[in-house]
Amino acid sequence: MSLMSSLYTGVSGLTTSQNALNTTAHNLTNINTKGYVRQQVVQADSTYFNWGVNHLTTFQTGIGVDIQTVRQVRDTFLDKSYRKEIGRQGFYEVQYEAVSEVESMLGELEGVAFQNALEELWESLQEVGKQPGAIESRADFIKNAQSFIERADIVYNQLNEYQVNLNTQITGKVNRINKIAEEIEKLNNDIRHYESTGIENANDLRDTRNSLIDELGKIINITYKEHMDGVVTVNAEGMPLVTESNVYKMGTAKISATSNLLKPVWTGYDNIDVYELEKPSTTKDDTDVGSLKGLLVARGDKQARYTDIPVRGNYATDKAYDDAVKNYNDTLNTSVIMTVQAQFDQLIHGVVTAINDILSPNVKVTLDDGSEIWILDEENAPIGMDEPDYTMGEALFNRKSVDRYSAPTTVNILNADGTTTSKSVRIYNEEDSSDVYTMFTIGEIEINSKISSNHSVLPLSSNNGSNEVDYRAAEALLGLWDNPFASVSPDTPVSNFKDYYVAFIGDLSIRGQQLESISVNQATMVDRIDSQRQQVIGVSSDEELTNLIKFQHAYNASSRFITVVDQMLEHILTRL
Repeated sequence: MSLMSSLYTGVSGLTTSQNALNTTAHNLTNINTKGYVRQQVVQADSTYFNWGVNHLTTFQTGIGVDIQTVRQVRDTFLDKSYRKEIGRQGFYEVQYEAVSEVESMLGELEGVAFQNALEELWESLQEVGKQPGAIESRADFIKNAQSFIERADIVYNQLNEYQVNLNTQITGKVNRINKIAEEIEKLNNDIRHYESTGIENANDLRDTRNSLIDELGKIINITYKEHMDGVVTVNAEGMPLVTESNVYKMGTAKISATSNLLKPVWTGYDNIDVYELEKPSTTKDDTDVGSLKGLLVARGDKQARYTDIPVRGNYATDKAYDDAVKNYNDTLNTSVIMTVQAQFDQLIHGVVTAINDILSPNVKVTLDDGSEIWILDEENAPIGMDEPDYTMGEALFNRKSVDRYSAPTTVNILNADGTTTSKSVRIYNEEDSSDVYTMFTIGEIEINSKISSNHSVLPLSSNNGSNEVDYRAAEALLGLWDNPFASVSPDTPVSNFKDYYVAFIGDLSIRGQQLESISVNQATMVDRIDSQRQQVIGVSSDEELTNLIKFQHAYNASSRFITVVDQMLEHILTRL
C-alpha cells in the first residue's frame, strides 16, 4: 500500500468523523424539538484494494471508511401501535366530551337540574289534587306546568343545537385530513427528489411527515406503507387517501335533503360515504378508531324522539319487537345525543299525556262498520268551574298545530248487544309517529290558552250536576307519580316518573363513566407506547455527548494519522 493510499485512508476517517460530529451536533440541537427522531451515522469499510492472491485467500488492503447511511432510529411496530391506540383514544374522548356537554345542558353538573322543574310540577300537582277547588293551587299548578314545558323546550333545543353545531367540528376534521394529505404528498415529492441522488437521507423531512401521520392517526383509522423510493402511501378507512401520485380528498354532504346534519364523503370517489355507521364500532374489529368517527357516533344521524324507543305494545309479534330492539341498540342507542333526545322526549310525552288523560279522558268505541276510534269520554270527564259553561274536554297541554278533538260529529256506535246508537261525539285526533305535528313531543307542546287565561276552566269538577269536586280525577292526579310509566330503554324495567328520571340520569352518568374509563385507559396505553417510542427515537444528551467525545477522538486520530503520513512523504521527498 502506497503512502498516497494511506493519505486517502486518513482523509476518509477525517471526513467520516466530521460528518458524525455534525450529526451528533444536530441531535443535540434538536433535543427538545417535538417529533424529532435521533439520527445515527452507520459507518462501514470502504472499498478494498486487491494486491495478490494465493491458494487460500485474496490479499486485500483497506483504503478507509465510508458513511453507509445516516439513519433515523425508529421502531415501526411501536409507530403502528401508537397511531392505532391514539386513534382509539380520540374515538372515546370526543364521546365523553359529548356526555359532559349533555349533562351540563340538563344542569346536573351545575346544580340547576331539570329535575327541579319536574319536582315543582309534582308538588303543585299534589296540592291541586288535595284542594282541586282552590284557585291558588290551580294557579300554581298551571304556572309550574308552563315552567316545566319551557324548561323542557330549552334543554331539547340545546341538545338539537349542539347536535347541529358538531357539524363545525366534523367539517374542521375533514378539512384537516385533506390538509395533512396534501402536506404528506408534498413531503413525498421532496423526499423522493432529495434522496434520488442516493447520497443522503431527508431525515428532517421524514420527521415532519411522521408527525403528520401521527396526527392523522388520531383523527381517522389509517394504514400506510413506505416504498423503496421513500414515498409513503396512506389509506383511510380502507380507501386510498395518499397514493404515489395523487391525493383523494374528503368533503361533507347532508345526510338527507331535509337534514341539517353533515356526513363525510369521498369527493374523489363519487361522494360515497366514508363510514358505514350502521355497523357497530368494536375494538375487536378495529372499528372504534378516530375522533372523526367518534363525533359522528356521538352525534347520530337525526333528531330523535320518544317514538324511536321500541314499546312492546306497539308491535304485533315478539319477533317484530325483538327486531326493533336490536335496531335500537345497534343504531340509536350508540349515539349519546340521540339516546338522550329520545329518553328525555319520552319523559315529557309521558307526563303531558298522563295529566291530559285525567283531565280530558278518552274512550275507544267501535263503529257500525267495524272500525275503532277514540272519543271524549263524556260520562267520566270532569268539567270546569266556569259558570255557566262548565267546560268539558279541555286538556292542560295542547299540540301547537293539531286540536285535541275534531268538531262534534254524529257517528253510529256499535253496542255490545249488536245494536247501534247514533250519537254526536268529539273524535280524538290521535298521534301519528310519521307526522311530528300530531305528536305530543317537545317543541310541539303548549299550555292550553283557555286554562291559562281562566283557571276555573281547569276540569276538576264532577259532571253529575252537583258542581262538587271530581274526587276520581283528584285521586288520579295524586297517584299519577307512582303509576308505572315507561322504561328508559327496552332492556330496563318499567318505572314511575320519578324513578324514570333517576334512571335516565343514571344511564347517562354510567355511559359517561364508561367512556371516561376507556379514554383514561387509552391515554395511559398511548403514554406507555409513546414512552417506549421516545426511548428509541428520543435524543439522550448523555449518549450524544459520549458520541461527541468519541467522534472528536476519531477525528483527532485521523488528523494525526494524516500528519504522520505527510511527514513520511516529506522525509522521502527531501532525502531522495
